[in-house]
Amino acid sequence: MNNNTISKNESATDWSGSTNILIIVNVVLNTALMLIGITGNSLVIAAIFRTPTLRSPFTTLLCSLAASDLVVGFVAQPVYIANEMIYNSLLGYFSSFLSCGCCGVSLCTMTTISLDRFTALHYHMRYVTMVTTARVVYSLVITWLVIFFSFGIVFWNIQMYLFAVIIFIVICLLISAFCYIRIFQIAKRHQTQIQAQQQAVQSSVNLNIIRLKKSSMNAFAFYVVLILCYFPMFMFLILYRNSLYNTFYWNPEWHFIGTVVFMNSSINPILYYWRLGELRKAVQKTARTIFFRKQDSAE
Repeated sequence: MNNNTISKNESATDWSGSTNILIIVNVVLNTALMLIGITGNSLVIAAIFRTPTLRSPFTTLLCSLAASDLVVGFVAQPVYIANEMIYNSLLGYFSSFLSCGCCGVSLCTMTTISLDRFTALHYHMRYVTMVTTARVVYSLVITWLVIFFSFGIVFWNIQMYLFAVIIFIVICLLISAFCYIRIFQIAKRHQTQIQAQQQAVQSSVNLNIIRLKKSSMNAFAFYVVLILCYFPMFMFLILYRNSLYNTFYWNPEWHFIGTVVFMNSSINPILYYWRLGELRKAVQKTARTIFFRKQDSAE
C-alpha cells in the first residue's frame, strides 16, 4: 500500500469521525429545541382556546402557526433525529416530507399573516366584513392539505421536489416583502396625516389604525426571524440543487441547516410571549392553571 492510499484512508477516517461528532451534537440540539417547541407552542394554543377574547382572524393564524410548529416538535423532529442516528434512504425521504410539509405550512401561514395585516391596514373600514375567523379557518385547512399533498412529490422525483421547495420559498418571501413594504408606506402616510392635522384627541379610527400598525410590526418581527432561520437552507438548496439527497446527507453543513430551520418553531412562542401582551397574560394564566392543578393532584 503506497503513501497516497494511506493518506486517503486516514483522511476518510478523520472525516467520518468528525461527521459522527456533528451528528451527536445535532441530535442533542434538536432534542432540546424539540422540548422547548412542544412546551411553548402547546401553551400558546391552550391559551388561545381558553381565552375567548383572543379569538380573531389574526390569533387564528397565530394558532395555526403554533400548531404547525407543534407538529414539527412532535413528529418532524423525532423522525429527523432518528434519521440522523440511523440513516436510511426511505426514512430520509419521509423526514424531508414531514420537515418541509410542517415548515412549509409555517412559512405559508406567516405569508398569510403578512397579507392579513396589509389588508387590515389598507381596508381598515371593511376588514371586519372581508376577513372573518370562519374564512381564515377554511383557508388554513386548504393550505395544510395542499402543501402536504404537493410536497409528497419527494417520493417520486427528488430533483423536482427541491426545485418546488425553492420556488415555494421565493414566492412566500416575495409576497411577504411586498406586504410589509406597503404596510410601512401606509404607516408613514398615516403618521404624516396625524402630524399635519395636529389632533389633540385621537379619533376611534386613528386609534384603530395605530393598534393595527403595532400588530403589523409584531408580525414583521416574526417574519424577520423566519428569514434568518430559513436563509441558510435556501442558499444551500440553490448551491446544491443539482445534487442528490445523499449528497446533502454527507455534507456536514446540512446537518445544522435543518436544525436552524427547526429552531424557528422554538423561537416563535418566545416571540409571542415577548411581543403580544394579551397573549402573554393568557399564557401566564394557562401555565399557572396547569401547574397548580398538577400540584394539587400530586398532593
